[in-house]
Amino acid sequence: MAGEVVTAYRHRNAPIGVFRWLTTTNHHEIGILYLANSFFFFLLGGTLALLMRTELAYPGPTIVDANTYTELFTMHGTTMIFLVSIPILAGFGNLMVPPLIGAKDMAFPRINALSFWIIPVAGVIMWMGAANIGWTGYTPLSVYDTSSGVDMWIVGLQLLGISSTAGAINFLVTILRHRAPGITFKNLSLFVWSILVTQGLVLLATPVLAGGLFILLLDRHGITAFLSPAVGGDPIMWQHLFWFYSHPAVYIMILPAMGIISEVIPRMSHKPIFGYKAIALSTVAIGFLSFGVWVHHMFTTGISISARLPFMVITLAIAVPSGIKIFNWIATMWGGAIELKAPMLFAIGFVTMFVIGGINGVFQAPIPLDYPLQDTYWVVAHLHYVLFGGTILGVFAGFYFWFPRMSRRMYSERLARWHFAFTLIGMNLVFFTMHFLGLEGMPRRVYDYPPSMWTLNWLETVGAFILGFGQLIFVANVAWTFVKGPVSDPDPWGEIPGQAHEMRVPGVPTYAMPILGVPNGASREGTTEAMGPARGP
Repeated sequence: MAGEVVTAYRHRNAPIGVFRWLTTTNHHEIGILYLANSFFFFLLGGTLALLMRTELAYPGPTIVDANTYTELFTMHGTTMIFLVSIPILAGFGNLMVPPLIGAKDMAFPRINALSFWIIPVAGVIMWMGAANIGWTGYTPLSVYDTSSGVDMWIVGLQLLGISSTAGAINFLVTILRHRAPGITFKNLSLFVWSILVTQGLVLLATPVLAGGLFILLLDRHGITAFLSPAVGGDPIMWQHLFWFYSHPAVYIMILPAMGIISEVIPRMSHKPIFGYKAIALSTVAIGFLSFGVWVHHMFTTGISISARLPFMVITLAIAVPSGIKIFNWIATMWGGAIELKAPMLFAIGFVTMFVIGGINGVFQAPIPLDYPLQDTYWVVAHLHYVLFGGTILGVFAGFYFWFPRMSRRMYSERLARWHFAFTLIGMNLVFFTMHFLGLEGMPRRVYDYPPSMWTLNWLETVGAFILGFGQLIFVANVAWTFVKGPVSDPDPWGEIPGQAHEMRVPGVPTYAMPILGVPNGASREGTTEAMGPARGP
């Protein structure tokens, strides 16, 4: 059936095979390329994490030396943030934003393709360099390190910034100018709302990081001296530039995942979303407040107390709109006919893990508590509960939710449940344990520790391998689906009774179905009709 649909819409002169994927400007296929590329780097970054945890399973040097450990740490953090979490959510945006607003494609299809193809090039450049300065690139270490790997790290990040900025402009123009008649901000999909705010953050924050990276590159080669303390520069300036981008980047990585959850929960609960306006406005509020919290990463750098206090207050305040979302998601589930299929399991996992990530972040936000916890494993636990427990679990919820629409095949629910179980157990074993190490004062970014901390570190290493095994189950599930997966209904999850705010526009498919292999220029409306009408967004 899927093959007949593809054949029916294949243009006579359209490229076929690998060349078609290399030259495509179709938003469906570019979205799939984003997902595939991001998951490839996810496996690479996860492998580095397992190597680090193997080193930390026992005190003292075991499998790597200090310099190699720093390289592993640098590339793990850089890969997971800049090559996985940010682009994988752009992939979901490519797949679902045009059909959710009734557009045939992105506003600038060729720029869309360029935005993707920059990413693997940047990834190769950074991996070839293998910098050893930490993923934050703190100065003066990053200024005085003479290895070419740091220059390659800077160039790779600059390329990723170009990709993100071009993609942000494309998304904003598409959402603001290419909506179908009748699609307004009052009935816009909550996922599209999240993409809209996220791309605004990208457009405002990325140039700041680009400027900082340019200054760092010039300082490294003696052209300027903005960050070098040996000649009167201020190394703290780099932290301001880096965190002014990187804390909004946390919400660049979490807001689209929240948008996915806002689509999954009502569908799998068979209820309209509770508090549509509150969720939409809280998304905007998070985006606005995210630019006022970067200094909480720098409370221990000697900044005056009068400067620190406002950032402490805003750090506490930004938890409020996130709490509104949590309340509304729970209220949506309350009394609903919940189907505990894989998308819902990962959505519930997202909510619970993100709550833990929010609580441990708020706990550290007061200045007196930040002092003993800064640069300990408490921060590592907080970061991973937000970005793995939040972003990655949200990604898996979205993948299972939309995968039947991408492939026309249904995944194995049994394997998906095993994937969820191993992921949640492994994640909590490795990251929750870090709270206790943080309270004991174990510093982050180091490859050795006192023997008294061995037991908890050993448990974390076991948890890391359980977590890694869970991702192999996911790979097996995807492979099985393409080989033996049963043909899926165009809309396998059913209607939401009384859904008032969703798209209901005559002549526009309510939830156009992205299909693997639809050629460039093929009509999304025709594709949907060929498969049968979708039953609601």
